[in-house]
Amino acid sequence: MEDKTVGFAVCGSFCTHAKAMEALEQVKARFARVVPIVSEVVADTDTRFGKAHDLMREMERICDHRVIASVKAAEPIGPQQLLDLLIIAPCTGNTLGKLAAGVTDSSVTMAAKAHLRNSRPLLIAPSTNDGLAASAASIGMLLPRKNIFFVPFGQDDPVNKPTSLVADFSQVADAASAALEGQQLQPLLLKA
Repeated sequence: MEDKTVGFAVCGSFCTHAKAMEALEQVKARFARVVPIVSEVVADTDTRFGKAHDLMREMERICDHRVIASVKAAEPIGPQQLLDLLIIAPCTGNTLGKLAAGVTDSSVTMAAKAHLRNSRPLLIAPSTNDGLAASAASIGMLLPRKNIFFVPFGQDDPVNKPTSLVADFSQVADAASAALEGQQLQPLLLKA
């Protein structure tokens, strides 16, 4: 087990939350401390994929740590240098756009801004129906930025959702280890 503290932030791509929880289990098995973070949308929204309260309870069980779910609670991540790595899995098109534009109006974007100020790695696992449409520009802006890495991703349903991109959540822990070494896990783009 690596003696690192990793933040694991979850955004509102609700259909991928089950895979995100599997990835969180793998990350917790690999790293000594994991801090769970959710966007306000995730904290407040029950969907056909599950109840918000149940998801946060599961994250707290896995991590043995309270969930960070507000901008105020996320802000100390930077000044206190709380994390060695921050993972956003899933990262929605909305959050990708905010990260690309420097917008910090949610717990997850504040966690990212606060963390990046320490020149530490941010790992993004995109999950967005418009990854090859409107969100493509955001991905393009984030790819060359220092300290930003991606979990390998690809089209999840090219026939029925030709612009949709989703990360391979089974690679989150390996991508995290690579990001901590300053490396992008390859190949970045997966076959459909």
